Amino acid sequence: MIDILMITHNRPSYTRLSLERLVETCHDRARVWLWHNGEDAETLAISQEFAEHPAVHRFHHSVQNQKLREPTNWLWRESDGDYLSKIDDDCLVPHGWLETLEKAHEDNPKFGVIGCWRFAQEDFNPEVAAKKIHAYPGGHQLLRNCWIEGSGYLMKRACVERQGLIQDSESFTRYCVRLASKGYLNGWYFPFLPQEHMDDPRTQHCLLNEPGMFDRYAPLSAKTFGVSGVDAWLAALQRDARRVQAADLRPWTFGRAGRLLKKLRLMKR
Repeated sequence: MIDILMITHNRPSYTRLSLERLVETCHDRARVWLWHNGEDAETLAISQEFAEHPAVHRFHHSVQNQKLREPTNWLWRESDGDYLSKIDDDCLVPHGWLETLEKAHEDNPKFGVIGCWRFAQEDFNPEVAAKKIHAYPGGHQLLRNCWIEGSGYLMKRACVERQGLIQDSESFTRYCVRLASKGYLNGWYFPFLPQEHMDDPRTQHCLLNEPGMFDRYAPLSAKTFGVSGVDAWLAALQRDARRVQAADLRPWTFGRAGRLLKKLRLMKR
């Protein structure tokens, strides 16, 4: 079985599109776990509507906005699926994504968290990324990285059994890095399985380009890092794409030792 989490909050148009696509792409061994945060009436109604869909296994409503860790740990703790996943409510996964990622996992026991590519195709830099694209048994390839985004991924339950739930104050990124430090291989399936990130201003369904909508529906990452305005947000997405393609594959570089080494290098300049 594959258990897939979707967290919904306050963007009804995105939520409907994301859920429609998700249930379309679920096969008979995939179960959707819906967690709704807050009390936005329209989004809640859509989530409750989809809770009746045969592909939806569980529904939970949290009046408080629990963001990432609590809903993710809820799924990981209570499900018994062989594989675990999460789809953001602003993403459209491609058809066939589950079958492709599941087969890659079955052929490669060391795969940990592998997933769909959420950046724009134009953000891919073959010259930079080439050294991180590796071939594996079964005809599979990964653009490897110590972490990937928390949407459109598939992870072995064995990862949770080995290293537990997401810790207090730990991000999904840091969780992936911990897995990489234990020898698991993480990355984006290649050639890419593109998932449309509707918060990218270049996509068809993006709401943020409309007047006043960025202030109303600013993405969580934009709020977290103090990004204001569509242009600044697009620049941040492009920087993030460049960063992950060039990022070091050695997990220790993202820990305390790695940060100390970077400080020492800066001091020598």
